[in-house]
Amino acid sequence: MASLVTKVKLYLEANSKTEQELLNDNVVLQNDGSGDDIRDWNVSGVAKPTNSQLNSYETAGNTLESNNNVRNTRRLAYGDIGDQLDEIFKDIDAWKARIQAIKDSNPKS
Repeated sequence: MASLVTKVKLYLEANSKTEQELLNDNVVLQNDGSGDDIRDWNVSGVAKPTNSQLNSYETAGNTLESNNNVRNTRRLAYGDIGDQLDEIFKDIDAWKARIQAIKDSNPKS
C-alpha cells in the first residue's frame, strides 16, 4: 500500500507543484493513531485532495515506492563510484557484466 506521502507527492506533481510544498510545511501530515491524514493544506492554487483523489494514486504510488527501493538496492550494490571507475579502467567487460547482473536481479516495475 502506497504511503500518504507518496500519494500527496503524486497529487502535487499532477497539479504542477513539487514535493517542495511538503518540505516548506505547506502540507502537514499526521497520524493520530487511526491512520495517516492531512492535518494542514496551504498549497496555493491547489485544493486539498479528497480521499478518493488520493486513492487514485495507489497503483502509481506502489510503483514509485517499489522503483525507489530497487534504486536504493542497486546503488548499494554498485559500490563507490571511484571503485567503479577503477574497475572500468581495468576491465570494462567485467564491470558491464557485474552491473547487468545487479540490474537483472533488481528489476524495476
